[in-house]
Amino acid sequence: PLSCPYVFLLHTDGNECIKANAKSCGECIQVGEKCGWCKDPVSTTKRSKFLKPGEPTSARCDELESLKKKGCGVVNIENPRGKTVINKNVQVTNRSKAGGEKLKPEDITQIQPQKLTLDLRSGEAQSFNLKFKRAEDYPIDLYYLMDLSYSMKDDLENVKNLGTSLMVEMSKITSDFRIGFGSFVEKTVMPYISTTPAKLLNPCTGDQNCTSPFSYKNVLKLTSDGTQFNTLVGQQQISGNLDSPEGGFDAIMQVAVCGEQIGWRNVTRLLVFSTDAGFHFAGDGKLGGIVLPNDGKCHLENNMYTMSHYYDYPSIAHLVQKLSDNNIQTIFAVTEEFQPVYKELKNLIPKSAVGTLSANSSNVINLIIDAYNSLSSEVILENTKLPDGVTIAYQSHCKNGVVGVDENGRKCSNISIGDEVSFNISITAHKCPKQGKPETIKIKPLGFTEEVEIILNFICECECHKDGEPNSDKCHGGNGTFECGACRCNDDRIGRHCECSREEVNSDDLDANCRRDNGTDICSNNGDCICGTCECKKRENPEERYSGKYCECDNFNCDRSNNKLCGGHGRCECRVCICDTNYTGSACDCSLDITTCLASNKQICNGRGTCECGTCKCTDPKFQGPTCEICPTCPGVCAEHKDCVQCRAFGTGEKKETCERDCSYFTLKKVKDREELPEPVQAFPLMHCKERDNADCWFYYTYTVNNTEKVVTVVENPECPEAADIIPIVAGVVAGIVLIGLALLLIWKLLMIIHDRREFAKFEKEKMNARWDTGENPIYKSAVTTVVNPKYEGK
Repeated sequence: PLSCPYVFLLHTDGNECIKANAKSCGECIQVGEKCGWCKDPVSTTKRSKFLKPGEPTSARCDELESLKKKGCGVVNIENPRGKTVINKNVQVTNRSKAGGEKLKPEDITQIQPQKLTLDLRSGEAQSFNLKFKRAEDYPIDLYYLMDLSYSMKDDLENVKNLGTSLMVEMSKITSDFRIGFGSFVEKTVMPYISTTPAKLLNPCTGDQNCTSPFSYKNVLKLTSDGTQFNTLVGQQQISGNLDSPEGGFDAIMQVAVCGEQIGWRNVTRLLVFSTDAGFHFAGDGKLGGIVLPNDGKCHLENNMYTMSHYYDYPSIAHLVQKLSDNNIQTIFAVTEEFQPVYKELKNLIPKSAVGTLSANSSNVINLIIDAYNSLSSEVILENTKLPDGVTIAYQSHCKNGVVGVDENGRKCSNISIGDEVSFNISITAHKCPKQGKPETIKIKPLGFTEEVEIILNFICECECHKDGEPNSDKCHGGNGTFECGACRCNDDRIGRHCECSREEVNSDDLDANCRRDNGTDICSNNGDCICGTCECKKRENPEERYSGKYCECDNFNCDRSNNKLCGGHGRCECRVCICDTNYTGSACDCSLDITTCLASNKQICNGRGTCECGTCKCTDPKFQGPTCEICPTCPGVCAEHKDCVQCRAFGTGEKKETCERDCSYFTLKKVKDREELPEPVQAFPLMHCKERDNADCWFYYTYTVNNTEKVVTVVENPECPEAADIIPIVAGVVAGIVLIGLALLLIWKLLMIIHDRREFAKFEKEKMNARWDTGENPIYKSAVTTVVNPKYEGK
């Protein structure tokens, strides 16, 4: 590896406390939660015990551990912390509908705690747990808002008995239920309705008797009398308009903001919006010459909306805001044809639901019950606007151990009556507000009136700020406030002790005081000349500092050993190592301790060397190692390491099963042939070895000790006897057998020929010597009979 003269500790983000260049304790603690301020006292010579010569006042602001290492006592470190105080913590209500006492809505608690105070330090999060429990038998207010355009004629008939029927069904859910009714048609201007006198009286065609068109009418204030609901709804008449979309948004806005006229209580508020058509929204009013935006205020006179011709339709965002502010949950009961439109609208309005209304509204009760169960089974937290620089994070702990984070951390689903869920809420301030005054935010579950009030106090100053001395003599005759161990200068003054005015900062006379030995470099190019005094630059690494009157010193440019400043056995002061006890040398790399030189026989360097800086210098070149006990050229070395070399290099031998455990004490190198093996040198004795393995192969290696490192260099291919070629041998044997057989057959044949000839010759000889008569046998008669033709004349 390449060696470098200096090695610095790299920080990916740097030290934010140092980068901030804070001039006071208050500025320092606002940088981040890791930053602290050293307020050590100033001596009679106006020099801090903590700050080194040349260090600026901002060096008092650093990470806590760095301040301690630089010598600032714990009692002198300002590090205020935030806290969370619960001011109101009423337990959630536990009661049952059957046996529980009757409670007023304001006496029922579903969210806990109710009020907190948070002291926020910049960058430090404050967390608390919020508990939510659905109370049984919780009161419900339901307002039925119905489209009375002509297409809803058959629906009105079915709604006339809705009051008592819905009372019966809702009594299964709550004993405290109220119902109200309102209707809407359209703005009473062209082109939404016909403005001819006849059509204004009866907008329907033919013999249909319809009532005059209107925008919105509050027919019945919320009541617990279902019979009154049926009576008043039965008196309603259908009306009509020209275009297909209706003016329902005008009606929803008035229902939301006219709480007194509608009769809303601080309970669960449900708004059922029933229609079979689409809707107009902001901007559509221009068709009728209406350009003023909806003001979001109540304009009911005698229960009629009177400003429909004056204000435009509200926007969707405006409706979302007002419904949320008034804790109203909306149920859109619409026909199947307009389901896609209202489902898109539902996605924009929190705590809303969409149900499919039958053609004649016969299923409206089941639709309301299902929608209510769906809405009440989900809790979604929302908070008011946060102050600038403040963030909030949610984590939900729902039923069955389900945990949600980020946006899912705001809500829990499938909550039944009596279920309890909790949320961990973390609030962080990243800076102090300009005013620094307390702020109040609120958190509440959507659709519920209960809320948590949170008062935010911001920690913008240290405790020692209260003990500051205005116009202190310690700040150059009263040119600043002495607080937290340092001077906070007046606006027109500068310097560690406010000794200069801003106009004279760049004076040449003052700069001369910052040049060492009358040189040209100001503050040794390592600092800035402020009021004739050097203030040294800061470095990214908080452990590294420039110091000295002319910033000529530093604590990181000393000699290094093993890539460690002062060998890790001393400290660097003004580029000179101050060594620890038992160490010496320019880099504190020379140990005076001889215990590391003692051999196993308790002799220094085994009697074969001298101890220098805690390391043995062997005088006998044959011996090596930290205590001169290793002899790589002594007899028996080759046999000693044979098994380990064999298992490491070739994976064979007696130690192949325990190779990793027993044979990792040397470094293995491989070469291709014996000529590449290293040769002995005087500095590092080396032994050449030749060993035979179980396969009768010879392998060659060298063993040497380079200081404390054992190195084995081995030839990667052992020398083995050449194996015989089987095919020629087999072929030769077979051929030999065949040739020998043929030769034996030929010899046998030759002998038989010779024997036969000898016998035949013997026979011939005996035949010649035969003594019996060779006359003709008298009894011999020839087998041949000759007959002569008498007529043959021989011609």
